[in-house]
Amino acid sequence: MSIQAVLTDALVKRAAFFEHAKQHNTDCYRVFHGTVEGENGLNIDRYGDAWLIQTFHQTLSDEQLAEISSVLTAHADFHIVYNDRSGSHSRVANAGVNEAQDYAQTEQVIRENGILFTSKLRHEGQDPLLFLDMRIGREYVCDNSNGKTVLNLFSYTCGIGIAAAMGGARKVMNVDFSSFALAAGQKNAELNKVTDVCEFVQSDAFPALRQLAGLPVGGRRNQKLPKYPKLRAMQFDLVFLDPPRFAKSAFGIVDLVNDYQGLFKPAVLTTKAGGKIVCCNNVAKVDRQAWYDSLVRCVEKQGRKVTATQWLDCHQDFPAFDDNHPLKIVVLTID
Repeated sequence: MSIQAVLTDALVKRAAFFEHAKQHNTDCYRVFHGTVEGENGLNIDRYGDAWLIQTFHQTLSDEQLAEISSVLTAHADFHIVYNDRSGSHSRVANAGVNEAQDYAQTEQVIRENGILFTSKLRHEGQDPLLFLDMRIGREYVCDNSNGKTVLNLFSYTCGIGIAAAMGGARKVMNVDFSSFALAAGQKNAELNKVTDVCEFVQSDAFPALRQLAGLPVGGRRNQKLPKYPKLRAMQFDLVFLDPPRFAKSAFGIVDLVNDYQGLFKPAVLTTKAGGKIVCCNNVAKVDRQAWYDSLVRCVEKQGRKVTATQWLDCHQDFPAFDDNHPLKIVVLTID
């Protein structure tokens, strides 16, 4: 099938979803998930009044881009932005060539379930400041944070933390190493008038998490430790753990394939008895059941117990083969 055909089919299948999004004051979502819907490496999202087309394997020809644009414009006449990320490290490779590209470099405000988020389709980073597949996580946190304390680790632009604050959280601590991401998070807090609830900690996750857990801060062998913010030990009613696939610093290595427990163990220690920890793993090759079993074993090794489990599945704008989505999110209640 042609790109036009598979995209048209995807839009038709999402008709009920589009109406639901409109009713719930949401104007940011995926409209074409190419890996599953017939064009591997091509994703198309709506961000407010713009269509964001992104390629991760192969650059679109001018003809292909025109075909896609015609289908999208017929659906809704928004700005069309094309980011070619098929090169190394998934960074945007194509230069801005029209007014839409200029638009992409300006800050916009988008809405998800009535919550406001800042968005920029092109900037010094790689992604548009809000991961759309994590909508289910933000919804869960918003619905389960009233009167609670929340720890948001690897917070990026603090979407989870803002959702928690909007859900009535008493206190939200957002931790991320990027000053750029936290600055966007602060703007999100200002947009939603929740700055009094949100705290923003710029720190490597390892020293922040180990201090909060009451553990000594260490580092990798023969690595000199840089300075880091000092935090006192404390526990939270709800902890959200959403690390990247792989990252390395003087303090440790984030590795979701081989060592999720390196982060999960101290995160459990920051979770109050009877509290909840939301764990995320976005690596497709990690088996869901094996990963879950390893989490339960880790909890039990610390003399605690998982008393309830809830899986959070991505919304229908992110279809997956056999409903086995690469992004796995599980909520564990821990005594």
